Amino acid sequence: MTRTAAREIAIHCAYSLGFSHQSAEEFLQERLDREGFQRWGEEDPLYQEYPNEKQLQYIQDVVRGVAEHGPELDQYIAQYSKNWNFARIPLTAAAIMRVAMYEILYRPDIPAAAAINDAVEIAKKYEDEKVVSFINGILGSFVRAEFPDTPAKPGAAPEEA
Repeated sequence: MTRTAAREIAIHCAYSLGFSHQSAEEFLQERLDREGFQRWGEEDPLYQEYPNEKQLQYIQDVVRGVAEHGPELDQYIAQYSKNWNFARIPLTAAAIMRVAMYEILYRPDIPAAAAINDAVEIAKKYEDEKVVSFINGILGSFVRAEFPDTPAKPGAAPEEA
């Protein structure tokens, strides 16, 4: 499993957790259970390979972090969403941006360019061109304003989980 696949699973989890009455821990325990993962694999090829220990740790860290820092991440999304009311942002797009922003803010081992590039590529699977462009613009503006010395342009070597 690549880091991109693990990131996409983390996005799915962060999105789904928003509709759950479970804590992040309860949700992750249930969602990332090997049997539960296999059931998901019957519906979605992304879940056909169970994550290794490093990938599992990454997914859990990101989902916990997005849950813990949700209000802060949403504030950044709202701040950099020019002419968009936060309530109008598609839920999938918000989950994608939350994960990317969490990585940029709290995962120094992940280059901002890699987080943005993967977020945009994953968004292409779920959103139309206008929303993908919006996500790219928000994340680029966020990095340029909050981390002016950090390159935000794609082109970093692919990561492995």
